[in-house]
Amino acid sequence: MSFRVLQRRNTSSIRAWFTLTCLAMLQFLIAVDVTVVNVALPSIGAEFSVPERQLTWVVVGYTITGGGLLMLGGRLGDMFGRRMVLLAGTTVFGAASILAGTAWSFPVLVTARLLQGMGEALALPAAMAVIVMMFPEGVERSRALGVWAAVASSGLVLGFVLSGMITQFWGWRWIFLVAVPFIVLVLVGTVFLVPSEPSRRRTRPDLRGAVLLTLTPLLFVYGVVEAGTDVSAAIWATALLGSVVAGGLFLRSERRAENPMVPISFFRNRSRVTANVATAFLSAALSTSFLLLTFYLQERLGLDPLITGLSLIPLAVSLIVSATLVPKLLDRWGARACIISGLLFTGLAMVVIAGVAHLNAPAWTMIPAMVAIAAGMGFGIIGLQYVAVSGVTEADAGIASGVQRAADQLGGSSGIALYLGIGFAPVFSGSTPYLVSSLLAVLGLGVAAAFASRIVLPRATERPIG
Repeated sequence: MSFRVLQRRNTSSIRAWFTLTCLAMLQFLIAVDVTVVNVALPSIGAEFSVPERQLTWVVVGYTITGGGLLMLGGRLGDMFGRRMVLLAGTTVFGAASILAGTAWSFPVLVTARLLQGMGEALALPAAMAVIVMMFPEGVERSRALGVWAAVASSGLVLGFVLSGMITQFWGWRWIFLVAVPFIVLVLVGTVFLVPSEPSRRRTRPDLRGAVLLTLTPLLFVYGVVEAGTDVSAAIWATALLGSVVAGGLFLRSERRAENPMVPISFFRNRSRVTANVATAFLSAALSTSFLLLTFYLQERLGLDPLITGLSLIPLAVSLIVSATLVPKLLDRWGARACIISGLLFTGLAMVVIAGVAHLNAPAWTMIPAMVAIAAGMGFGIIGLQYVAVSGVTEADAGIASGVQRAADQLGGSSGIALYLGIGFAPVFSGSTPYLVSSLLAVLGLGVAAAFASRIVLPRATERPIG
């Protein structure tokens, strides 16, 4: 190998890691925005005189809009170039953050959260596709995805901590405004680090499919959340029925669309499809475990928001350690073994949460659950991400990334609505909601394990470095 070739390869590698650092900052900000509002919701409700039931849409509206449009974002990246779509999505996310931080009414705040979800849907698939294409398949890509997943997961966890600190000392508006300077840095870094791409043939995107995909979980969550409340049964039942109809229309639309969000050929890769289904179930359990932890610490033990956020620090630390170790184990064990391990750890975490809640034990007894959740996220999510983007090409890297992220986000939102909606229904009381919600999550994890056991990758992909 000549010196010039080696120098060019080293320069490319350095640029790739600088690019990963830049885009990981965006990933962190977006991940933080998923959870940062949770602790701040009471303050938001007090300022706008909004009841708790309506406040949930500040969280759910963001995650469902983002998740529902992610595949469209991935498709747009493949069609118009990842650099262009990444810049557009990041700009929308930043502008929406300013709008949320300066919102003069609750409807404006909800609108800003919807726009943040749209920005995420454009930016994240493009960012992940850039990373996938800049790092060759094998050990380098597994390490890059390990960093990517660790940053995302840490952002989700630290969102609770930051929310408590910022809300208590600065006010809830700053949970949105504090991100703006970092978004500017991401925009500048993208301009200088992400290479431009050759123009592709412009085709008409599948807007109908994007709307139906977003409407399906939105109606589902509304129906589940409002069931059993003072809302008329006809309304929430109609919402659930509408969700089924919208889902069916989405599948029909994708089969007939000239340029579907998810081409039929995508589903021919069995391992990729299986990985995305397992991702949805795993994310549902992980998201449920987060809220069960915070509910227990605040509602059952009476801890204030700041102390609750600080109590979750062991989870963040364990997650960083787990995500550091997983890429090495992914090389040795293979993706399937790591995924099954992640599902097992998450199941153990749900059992611990249910047991601690049943015994009304002190806060420190939740530490084993935090460690297990961290291991579940590290092993499971990284392994599933690796499988979900295995064998991608320049033509489909964006859609593969978008589908994986959509499965993660929509699975988490739907899991919260279903598991907690049933577990915390009026028919249950005391510690029973924690038992019911945890049992439902464990059953879902069992389904995920059944799918994950069917993942088959070529030896070179399953064990990147042999």
